[in-house]
Amino acid sequence: MDTNLRVKRRHKTWPEALKREIVAACAVPGASVSLVARQYDVNTNQVFTWRKLYGSTADAAGPQLMPVVVTPEPPMEIPLAPPANLPMTSLIEIELPGGYRVRVGGDVKAVSLRIVLDALERQ
Repeated sequence: MDTNLRVKRRHKTWPEALKREIVAACAVPGASVSLVARQYDVNTNQVFTWRKLYGSTADAAGPQLMPVVVTPEPPMEIPLAPPANLPMTSLIEIELPGGYRVRVGGDVKAVSLRIVLDALERQ
């Protein structure tokens, strides 16, 4: 008598049309792959494999490009007169090649001015 109870395990085969139907059901907005898999009595991992194989319409759309419009900023109006509390002799104006203009009063520390000028030169 043979006591070997080895049973050949067979995998269930699914028709391609049903696989595609399941993938389409997962692509519905708000659908959960897990819930769809339970409805069809399929393992969730199998559904993910079929989504890769047959493509998901939700994934096919992918990221969308949005139109972008760049508008120039209006030029800032800078008053040419120094502030009222500073006499004309204590104010210097520095024009940089990038179109920047810096006005410096006599009470500005050299270290602070160097930091500002370095930052503007990098732009």
